[in-house]
Amino acid sequence: MAEYERVLCVKNEVFVYRIPPRPSNRGYRAADWTLDKPDWTGRLRVTSKGSELNIKLEDKISGELFAKCPVEAYPGVAVEAVMDSSRYFVLRIRDESGRSAFIGIGFTDRGDSFDLNVALQDHFKGIKQEQEAEAATKEMALDNTPKLDLGFKEGQTITLNIGKGKSKARPKPQGLQGGGGIGLLPPPPGGARIPPPNAAPSQNTNMSSMNFSNPAPQRAQQPSSNIDLLGDLVDPFQSQPQQKANQSSAQDLWGDFTSASSNNDPWEQF
Repeated sequence: MAEYERVLCVKNEVFVYRIPPRPSNRGYRAADWTLDKPDWTGRLRVTSKGSELNIKLEDKISGELFAKCPVEAYPGVAVEAVMDSSRYFVLRIRDESGRSAFIGIGFTDRGDSFDLNVALQDHFKGIKQEQEAEAATKEMALDNTPKLDLGFKEGQTITLNIGKGKSKARPKPQGLQGGGGIGLLPPPPGGARIPPPNAAPSQNTNMSSMNFSNPAPQRAQQPSSNIDLLGDLVDPFQSQPQQKANQSSAQDLWGDFTSASSNNDPWEQF
């Protein structure tokens, strides 16, 4: 496949300077140049063809090549920024015979120098990513570990049962009625009424007329037969004479009133 030359950056005005040898190992300084008198003025183009990158200095009108700077890496020896300004660089140019020389270039606007930096960085960053991708592809090709095949075979199908489950009705609590209200508790068995606490007895009530029944003593031993189980049921019938005696004692309370009616008392006719 034929590779085409791509233009990455174009600056229509660039200044070229002849520079003195490097004064020290620290770097170049643009203040040592004759900045007000550039040696050449023209156009700068950054082009790439595959992995090759070149900075070309050309004539503005005719497009004739003035100098070419092959760039193998950035930052590197081919392109070096000066120490005292961000608008000036030092380029290592080469001719067809392979001879090299160092020249200085500069821009009027700082944005032009920024664009040159970005174009150089993006090119070499893209080359690094391509190399990493190729290395990963080769590593996968050399890997002989069997891969797990999770794809469907020919004629293989899968069935999914997706359905809504039947909702179960919740049972209502026993205390709730059909109307949704809270039901009342049932009355105690027998309809017996419980007297209020601390209720004083009536004055006309005679304590002797109240019957107090002693609880039957519990049997210490279990009955030996079914006949003994009926023994407690016979006792209430045997206590009938006692109840009659109590009734006769209640009638004696009115004895004074009955005897008084037999005497000749003037209140009797009333």
